[in-house]
Amino acid sequence: MRPGTVFGIIWIGWVVSWIAAAFWSARVEKRRRATTWDMWAYRLATLAGALLLWHSARRFLHETRLWHVGYAGAYALAGLTLLGILFAWWARIYLGPLWSGSITLKQDHRVVDTGPYAWVRHPIYTGLIVALVATAAAQATVSGCAGAALIAYGLWLKARAEERFLSAELGAEAYGAYRRRVPMLVPGIRFGVSAPR
Repeated sequence: MRPGTVFGIIWIGWVVSWIAAAFWSARVEKRRRATTWDMWAYRLATLAGALLLWHSARRFLHETRLWHVGYAGAYALAGLTLLGILFAWWARIYLGPLWSGSITLKQDHRVVDTGPYAWVRHPIYTGLIVALVATAAAQATVSGCAGAALIAYGLWLKARAEERFLSAELGAEAYGAYRRRVPMLVPGIRFGVSAPR
């Protein structure tokens, strides 16, 4: 099986399973206003990034590869992509019915700080970023790398918006203590822990 097919199966499998699992969620108590600039920026960055990362964008833009990873490298990067997706799934399953695709407060919402959430505050995004970077590395094009960077930026924007919402809803002290203990996206690396605006 060609490496491009393997990447396609991984990503299509993730999208289909992620959408299907959206029905396994607790009742929403409160929803964040979805029309803020950061949510529009998140959506636009994600859409533009997905279009650039899409495998056919390379042919459409007539791009040449920046480097060659070969079949062995491509399969290894496909494995890393799958590991990132599995890490995101572990975090989603661990979060259980508190998960939501939008920024919401669920019934019986609380700070989850164990399992993958003891390593990073947004392990779903961490797993997806790992998968995106591995996919872009296998594509080895400017558009693919730009696409992965745009989606990662969008996920960072959404993570910041989630943190502002959760800090307001769960209490600045409860969520603030978690923020001081656990890095945002990269295990072991803190980029600052100023209070969310």
